[in-house]
Formats: sequence, C-alpha cells, structure tokens
Amino acid sequence: MKVHRKTALLWAAAITALALLGIFFWNNRRRDDGKNSIIFIPKVIDEDNDFWKLLIEGVEMAAAENNMDLTIVAPETEDDYAEQNALIEWAVEQNPSAILLTPSSFTETTPYAKKIVESGIPLILVDSEIDEDIADTVITTDNVKLGEVEGDYMRQYATEESQIAIIGHVEGSSTAIEREEGVRKGLGEYEDKIVDVVFCDSDYDKAYLLMMELMEKYPDIDLVAGLNEYSAVGAARAIKEKGRQDIRVVGIDSSLEEIQFLEEGIFEIIVIQNPFKMGYLGVEAAARLLNGEKVAKHIDSGCELISNDSVYTEENQKLLFPFREE
Repeated sequence: MKVHRKTALLWAAAITALALLGIFFWNNRRRDDGKNSIIFIPKVIDEDNDFWKLLIEGVEMAAAENNMDLTIVAPETEDDYAEQNALIEWAVEQNPSAILLTPSSFTETTPYAKKIVESGIPLILVDSEIDEDIADTVITTDNVKLGEVEGDYMRQYATEESQIAIIGHVEGSSTAIEREEGVRKGLGEYEDKIVDVVFCDSDYDKAYLLMMELMEKYPDIDLVAGLNEYSAVGAARAIKEKGRQDIRVVGIDSSLEEIQFLEEGIFEIIVIQNPFKMGYLGVEAAARLLNGEKVAKHIDSGCELISNDSVYTEENQKLLFPFREE
C-alpha cells in the first residue's frame, strides 16, 4: 500500500501529540514534589467508632510508607450517599493519582464511581461494594461469610418457638445486604423464625431505641444479630438496661465497648473484621497499580469469631488490639 509523505507526517504528528498528552495527563496526577496523590472517601469520619478509626489509620500508615500525598473527605453520616456522590465528583475534578472509596450505597453510588473510572483514575473499593464490577480492585471482608458466622452460631440455640431479630446499619448498603443474607444462610431451617429486620442508620441511639421497641413488640424475643458496631452496641445497651439475660446477642466489630459487653456476657460472640488491614491493603493496592503491577480483582481481609471464653487468648488479643507496626 502506498502512503503519501504528507499523510505519514500527519500520522506521526498525531501520535506524538497523543503521547505528549498522555505524559502530561500522567504527570498532572503527581504533585510538584513528585509524590503520587490519593483521595480516600469513606462513608463517614467518626472518632467514636473504632472501625472507622482503625480503617483510616491503616490508610494513613500505608500512604506514609508509600510516600503518597493523602486527602480524606467524607459525608457527615454513613447513609448520606448524596453528599458522598458530591464528594466523588469533587475528587474527580482534583485528578488525583488514585481514589479509594467506601461506597455508601450499593446502587446509588455506582453512577458516580463510573465517573472515576471514565476519567482514567484507578478506583479501589474498600469495605463495601457497588452493583457493577468496575473497580480495579475491591478489598473487603467476605460479608456473606461474616453474617453466616453469626447465623450459624445462633442456629444452635434456636427452637421452634424462637423469635429472631436482625438490626442492620444502612439499608441498601452492600455490607447490610450481604450480612443479612449470611445470617439467613447460617440460620438454615430457622430462617423463618426471623420476626423483624430493622435499620439504625449507623446510629447508636437509634439502635438502642429500635431494640427497646423490639423487646416490647416481641416479648419472647430470644436471639438478636447486630450487623455492625453501631447496631450491635445500641442493641446491647438496651438489653443490658432491661436486664434481659434471656436474649442471646451476637455482634460484629470489636470496639472497646463491644469487648466489655462480651466480657460481661451481654454478647454471646463478636465476629471481628480487620479494618486496619483493610485500609492498609487498599493503599498498597493503589501503589502497586500506579507502579504498573497487577492486583487481584478481589482481596478478602478476613474475619474471626471471638467468644467470651476465648477473648483472652494471645492470638485473639492481637486481633482485638492490633499492633500498629505490623
């Protein structure tokens, strides 16, 4: 095929221009000091919640170790997906090297997460997922398994007369959906004994009030599953106040108050995640992606069941009170 010299020169110029544009685009994602910049958008920043504190600590440590410039922004409450979506749009405008995100909604966050991907910015989902597989990688606990551990434990105490309640956190979030699914799966033939599923919007006081209402509405309630720290702690506070030692409560996460409830026998068990590891691995994944390395599409950060008679083992003490230098 014959190619005219003028046409060849035009093609060469176009290729050169695209290459220069690519270099500019890449360099624009680095600060003047050469650092990669990363924006983390969690569901909330809550100093009173150990899960979010540890998750952010993990992100901060990994960012420091990888010499990254880190910005953290979040809505006021976990369920405010509209505010988080606005923050996602803002983050895309900043054109960072990568964006870490814990989506507030399984469905409503998706269109905005797509904007990250469409802009060419690496997207790492941490803790929660969305309803489309568009992220570069997802670092989460296996939330179905997390709930299944709770349900399987409750099943050994369930009877044909049982009344079981589930107190979730944010309705419509992937973690709430998957953990409820796991609880139902773990309960097996006793799934039909679930009398109510309520949501506290990740608010301790609302979870407390919901548990009070559940005890009034179902006087014979005997099994309760809390699906995160807020829901579990709020429920435990109400049960302790009412002196309902006949109610077996299982919870998720490992705040100091939850551990105290476990020691007192208010909680039968707690199923703990590793939020520090989750945050740390999220930034590590971003660093590897930016270095051109391959990263697994999904990374499970693990979970562990702890009962009141195993809380003092050396292995579980390390899980409950993780050493930050690890």
